[in-house]
Amino acid sequence: MRVLVATTAGAGHFAPLVPFAAALCDSGHAVQVAAPFSFAASVQRAGFDHLPFADCPAEEFAAVAARLPSLSMADANAMMVRDVFCGMDARAALPGMQAAIEQWQPDLILRETCEFASYVAAERLGIPHVQVSVSLASVEAFIQVLIDEPLRELGASSGAKGIAGAPRLTLVPSSLDDLPESESPRPYRFRLRIPSDSPELPRSWWPDARPPLVYVTFGSVAAGIGFFPDFYRAMLTALADLPVRILLTVGDAGDPERLSPLPLNVHVERWWPQEQVMAHAAAMVTHGGFTTTLLGLSSGLPMVVIPLFAFDQHTTAHKMQAVGAGIVLEDAGAATVQARSALERVLADSVYRTAALRLADEMAHLPHPSACVPLLEARVRNK
Repeated sequence: MRVLVATTAGAGHFAPLVPFAAALCDSGHAVQVAAPFSFAASVQRAGFDHLPFADCPAEEFAAVAARLPSLSMADANAMMVRDVFCGMDARAALPGMQAAIEQWQPDLILRETCEFASYVAAERLGIPHVQVSVSLASVEAFIQVLIDEPLRELGASSGAKGIAGAPRLTLVPSSLDDLPESESPRPYRFRLRIPSDSPELPRSWWPDARPPLVYVTFGSVAAGIGFFPDFYRAMLTALADLPVRILLTVGDAGDPERLSPLPLNVHVERWWPQEQVMAHAAAMVTHGGFTTTLLGLSSGLPMVVIPLFAFDQHTTAHKMQAVGAGIVLEDAGAATVQARSALERVLADSVYRTAALRLADEMAHLPHPSACVPLLEARVRNK
């Protein structure tokens, strides 16, 4: 079976696809990843072959981005879905996507929620498709409401109906999701693949390797949209004299040198495999990104969550707080003052750790991603 995995140029959008793509490869199926030219390094770093297509023209996105600060959170996110993901991104991608599909002739397309060119091409060419969730169910439902007209403008005669009726794979456990299990069609739930043993982090990073490790990350986007370096520096200052070790990752858009001089208990990297960090951490401070939050919870980590720029971060953060696994600091500006006491609470009060471990246990008992392979094979047979 030949499977085309389709993603936008976002680490948080690609990461949920990776466990399923890897499971397909492990089962002997051929996998290629269709993604924008700008995302080549991320695809290659994950170990997959890359079929590139065009990025959205920078000037088009800049015109939309200039309007976002004047809008409410809901309106800004609706614009991102309708005008960017299902608009300019999909229009730019569609010619290259269709050419790649016609050339490689996949039997199945495995796409993430916000990548739409592959769906339009799949409908045109009669190829079965499956969606992988990149957020909680309520966010996916919000997106569904917005995309029917843009999809029809792109040439998808079924509009959003064709996506709504397709099978959906998700890494979210039932107790963390936020729509009832009666939703139709019901999602297939799987667990994240977490290594059972991870190498120790370099001891040279901190003068004392004994204090608990706190992982601080605000994802791969925040540093490139105005939060770096001031927000990061203020956060480190707030946490500097706590009796913990801190590992901060800033993403490719952040330069660690701009945060110097660093407190003695802090080490900064652009990127580090999160699975390796989670295995040794006691808590996490993060922005509520989908995959990062799920990784933390699957490792039983209580967390302080500071949503920064997207409403799905707020949704994930508040659901995580509702199940008792951490604390949400809603105002990013005030969070640099509040983060210290919030982190002290999640480290000291076992209720947060207990709730996180309960979720980790639930996630551990979900099917392994390899269980998706028979489902996808059946989707091809029954097209």
